[in-house]
Amino acid sequence: MERVILHSDLNNFYASVECLYCPAIRDKPVAVCGDPEARHGIVLAKNYPARAAGIKTGEAIWQAKQKSPGLVVVTPNFPLYLRFARLAREIYGDYTDQIEPFGLDEAWLDVGNSSSIYGDGVHIADEIRARIKYELGVTASVGVSYNKIFAKLGSDMKKPDATTVITRDNYRDIVWPLPAEDLLYVGRATRRKLFRYGIKTIGDIAVARPGMLYSLLGKWGEVLWAFANGQDNSPVARVGEEGLIKSVGNSITTPRDLQNDNDVQMIFYVLSESVAARMRDHGFRCRTVQIHIRDNTLFSFEAQGKLARPASVSTILAEKAMEIFTARYTWEKPIRSVGVRGCDLITAHSQEQLSLFEDEERRLKQEKLEETVDLLRRRFGHFSVQRAVLLQDADLGIINPREDHVIHPVGFFKGGKLP
Repeated sequence: MERVILHSDLNNFYASVECLYCPAIRDKPVAVCGDPEARHGIVLAKNYPARAAGIKTGEAIWQAKQKSPGLVVVTPNFPLYLRFARLAREIYGDYTDQIEPFGLDEAWLDVGNSSSIYGDGVHIADEIRARIKYELGVTASVGVSYNKIFAKLGSDMKKPDATTVITRDNYRDIVWPLPAEDLLYVGRATRRKLFRYGIKTIGDIAVARPGMLYSLLGKWGEVLWAFANGQDNSPVARVGEEGLIKSVGNSITTPRDLQNDNDVQMIFYVLSESVAARMRDHGFRCRTVQIHIRDNTLFSFEAQGKLARPASVSTILAEKAMEIFTARYTWEKPIRSVGVRGCDLITAHSQEQLSLFEDEERRLKQEKLEETVDLLRRRFGHFSVQRAVLLQDADLGIINPREDHVIHPVGFFKGGKLP
């Protein structure tokens, strides 16, 4: 039986919720922005009048105000957005139990088993849009297709408040003319690589030789070729499955630009302490460390590396993060934002092969030491115990990411990993 996949995207979500609660600003250009005093002063979301003025997500507030001097800037209210996200998912739950969130404002639904009750995919999509508009006061765009990739493309094509259908018969006409960067996970770096070889559209990816894409992008090139040709069979997770912890991470926009390896190392220690503590709280160790780096031009990249043994010790995580960083970054630009993530989690009590080449006693002492630090911080506060290296810089040493961390959406692939 052909699958029926919907992708629902709440239009301009943060800005739409803010305008709903403040009718006086609905017809004005509005941008939801981070705190400029804490260097989170970028546009997180904007409404359609702001978009019409050329304002883009991710640009600095001062740039946005140059484009629209009358711009209304509001600070984000994440508890309110979470409430609306939950309400939207309650609506989705009336049609299926296969609901896979992709961030706060997006979700995939598999309604193939509901068609005999609620009608075909288009009817369900239209009904969901109508209910979101009537019950929540915001709008959604919904893509309908036979796989997750094309369903998401459909929800992006017509905004606001529209349903777009992509089938096996029409996807070449609808999808292939789109720019390559419209395909999920084709970022700026990948787009530039493809462009150098004359690959500008999704159709160009689809008709390219898989071997050539593999030589250009590695295994990821073959995945993009499959996506472009509609060969995505990944399932939509059932309710509850997406709640399983797949990785633990923290990221932060730093109080000042990082200028050298020493600055970055301090931030890695700060973030790794938070990540390791949270893994210990949940009873996990990680086998892979992933870093996220963004420079002051907002160019970003991710990289990861395997640990010799699973760990939940901050020193081990920070040292691995630094090893990955120094192998990838050449300091062409100062750094604005840093993230550390522990992936490939296993339970802390999983059996593992001991190594003859490691100091097992030292590792156990590190674990006991960090558990003691956890206890002291819970009792006397985060800054009751600090690494001496963090006392070198007053700005970087006062960061407490565990109480002010960024929550990232779960990735498209199982386990949150790219293939």
